[in-house]
This record gives sequence, C-alpha cells and structure tokens, in this order.
Amino acid sequence: MNADMRCRAWALLSRAACGPCRPVQELIAKLGVEEAAAAVVAGDVPVAVDRQVLERGSSFEVAARDLDDLYRLGGRLITPDDDEWPADRLLAFNAAYTDREFVAPVALWARGPCSLRTATDRAVAVIGTRASTEYGDRAAQQITGELAVLNWAIVSGAAFGIDSIAHRAALAGDGLTIAVLACGIDRSYPASHRQLLAQIAESGLVLSEYPLGTAPIRYQFIVRNRLTVALSNGVVAVESGLRGGTINTIGWAKRLRRPAFAVPGPITSAASAGCHHMIRAGLAQLVTSPYDIHCALHESKYI
Repeated sequence: MNADMRCRAWALLSRAACGPCRPVQELIAKLGVEEAAAAVVAGDVPVAVDRQVLERGSSFEVAARDLDDLYRLGGRLITPDDDEWPADRLLAFNAAYTDREFVAPVALWARGPCSLRTATDRAVAVIGTRASTEYGDRAAQQITGELAVLNWAIVSGAAFGIDSIAHRAALAGDGLTIAVLACGIDRSYPASHRQLLAQIAESGLVLSEYPLGTAPIRYQFIVRNRLTVALSNGVVAVESGLRGGTINTIGWAKRLRRPAFAVPGPITSAASAGCHHMIRAGLAQLVTSPYDIHCALHESKYI
C-alpha cells in the first residue's frame, strides 16, 4: 500500500473510532493499519467492535473525501507513522487501565505549522473555569504570558474563560499555543472563537482526534481532557468550581502521572473553591507564580 493509501486507512480508522476506542486500537495492533481498515470496511473483524464503529468506517471513499477536505483547510492528519507523532507523550496510555477512555488517539487532525512532537517537548496545560472572574483572568494572563516567555508551549481547550485567556496571553507574548478541540477542526467552538482559533492555527496548532464535521457533545469534552494532559509536561488549574471539566482534567493528570498545580484564590470566591479542594486533597501543588511552575517542571521527569 502506498503512502496515500496508508494515510487513507488511518483516516478511515480515525472516523470509525471517532474518539477514544480501545477495540480499534486492538484491531490495529493485531492486523496493522492497512489490514485493519480493510477489515472494518468489510465488516469482518477479529475483535469485538460496536456496530456504529463499522458503520462509520464503512467507506474508503469517505476517508478520501475527509483528507481532501482537510488539505483544502490547510490541515494534515498526524499518525503514528509520522515523525511528529508524540509517541513519548502518549506512552502513558500503556498503563494497565482497561476503561474505554484510557487509550491513545488513533490519529490527530491538525491545522498549524508546528511539529506536534517538537511543540510538546516543553508544554504546559493551563485550564480553568469558563465562568472566570477578573482575578482569574489576571492570574491566567500573567502566568501564561510569563511561561510563554520561558519558552513553554501553552496547551488548552479554546473554551470561554481561562482557556481563551491562556491562548491569547501566549499569542500576545509571541509564544506557541495548542488548542485541543472536542469537535472537528473544521468547526469553531464556541463560534465566537473563530478568529482566535484562526490565530492559533497561524503560528501554533489546532488539534482534534475527531474527524472533520464532528459536532461537539458533552462526552467529547470530558474525554478530550485526557489529551490536553497527555500532550503536556504538567497541568495548571487557575480557577475551578467543585465540579466540572477542570476537576476532571486534574483527575487525568493523576492517572497519566503528570504534575498538577493549582492557583489559590480568595477564600470567598466560589470560582476558586475547586482549586482549594485540589490543594487540600493533595491533588495539586499550590503555585503562585510562573517561576514556581517552571522550577517544579524542571525537577520533574516529564521534561
């Protein structure tokens, strides 16, 4: 199979998986990517695979159209065949967990000029609540801006609140930033961040494990968090409630053995209650400056 056909096989399997999918990964490990794709198209697979997986991966023609559309966007499909595949970062998924979310992506759909492997050599995830306060915005801007000056790439999810502040602060400091989406990279979510995502794609990376056209749904945001963590040396929570995506992401940091940090806030602020809980419970280390994070990560084995 030539390189174009092999890329088409990866695209087909990525669409079939449509997110974390252990059976598709097992199929690739058992048969290899070309034979796995052919088996999915034929509907004759040697592992237990959900019918929806077979339906999504039923056509090489659809995979070819996906790639054509991707190239028209100026994007590319990053696969384990590529030099820029962040293999070292994704080794954490080899741990002995068996739940369906604890698995590496089949492939990554990307827009942006940077090598993913190079960009994630020194990367920090900066996350937090969508309903950020003025205090949280200032803290995120200061921490992210100075980390960018220290040559850390900033990884976040392009959501409202802390995510968008982190991306913008990195861009303002001529730093590198990576947006990990919970939908296809041809979609702007939220819609008002279309320009922000375009700016990120000009100098950094916009990534997703979901094929083009995939709409955002709640479950995808939860499992997207594992990639935000996996692609980073460590995770910084700036503001967080007691429930929600930030708490979930810090949970992924523990499972993927990444250092986690939390910025304290006013004791009267509900927006910081989650950060205080993480610190109190030993889930995250208290930090008050970018230098704290920089030094802690340099002492970590993940740099």
